[in-house]
Amino acid sequence: MTTKVTRKLFVMTFLLVFCLPALSSPDRETKDRPKLLVVWTSGEREVALKVVFMYSAYANQNRWWHKVRLLVWGPSAKLLTEDQELQDYVQKMMAAGVEVIACERSANSYRVSEKLKEMGIQVINVEKRFTTMLKSDWKTLTF
Repeated sequence: MTTKVTRKLFVMTFLLVFCLPALSSPDRETKDRPKLLVVWTSGEREVALKVVFMYSAYANQNRWWHKVRLLVWGPSAKLLTEDQELQDYVQKMMAAGVEVIACERSANSYRVSEKLKEMGIQVINVEKRFTTMLKSDWKTLTF
């Protein structure tokens, strides 16, 4: 074999052995897929079903993001506690890995904190956590 061909084979072998595994590693996958925070504030049922839940579920299912977190905030908290279909959808998303949290202050103002907790939703003081997510590698989508 010529030196040129030998050199090319060496480079190709090096790339296959050392570089390809690094490109498909979980760490690389995580860096390429930032986290998504979906902020749901709308009290409109159709917005929940046809936009918020649909995108959150598909994004999680298709692994478009490293993590999908749904923040229930304001009128959406009240709507969620009053609608069984929405509750069932949220339960399915949670079972599939979507993390669901709710703003404690707004849930308390609507008197729905306990109902949200019964659904398995973390009811927390979100202001500081939300600010931290905004300042970090989380992408935010608001409805």
